Amino acid sequence: MAELNNANSPAHSSDLRSLYDELLEVLGVALDFRDNETAGHSHRVARYCSEIAKAMGCPSEDLIQFNRGAYLHDLGKIAIPDPVLFKKGKLSPQEWEVMRTHAWIGYNLVSRISLLAPVAEILLAHHEHYDGTGYPKGLKGDEIPLGARIFAVADTLDAMTSDRPYRKARPFSTAR
Repeated sequence: MAELNNANSPAHSSDLRSLYDELLEVLGVALDFRDNETAGHSHRVARYCSEIAKAMGCPSEDLIQFNRGAYLHDLGKIAIPDPVLFKKGKLSPQEWEVMRTHAWIGYNLVSRISLLAPVAEILLAHHEHYDGTGYPKGLKGDEIPLGARIFAVADTLDAMTSDRPYRKARPFSTAR
């Protein structure tokens, strides 16, 4: 028990890390609640990111950061006005510009936390495309951080295998 009271003990550090990750997971779930149509999205994408990164042989510290980034990837959407975020039809060019700011907003929020600096890069780059046509910077290929590239695959997998208002989920075998 004395070990738990010692702020420098391995047990204390493990407890804090566990609490930290649980808080990030809760924040991801809270973001999912804001948009019921994608409930569970952050959890599924985090799980897919972990599995993809493990299969690629990524170091365990990277797995942790990728998982955190997956939970927080849409954090910036808290600042997107409801009429844009929940619009049922196609977004106008002006509305798309507003929606695209969520990557910068999430990055600016998360980058203020020193422990989340690697995660902030995932939030900023999670809509970049390998061919350079994504946003916000138009990064191409290996310019995109590995965590954001893994996230993009996981996010696409979840989008394809989840019911959406405009279509039914595809089977995992089809998405693969």
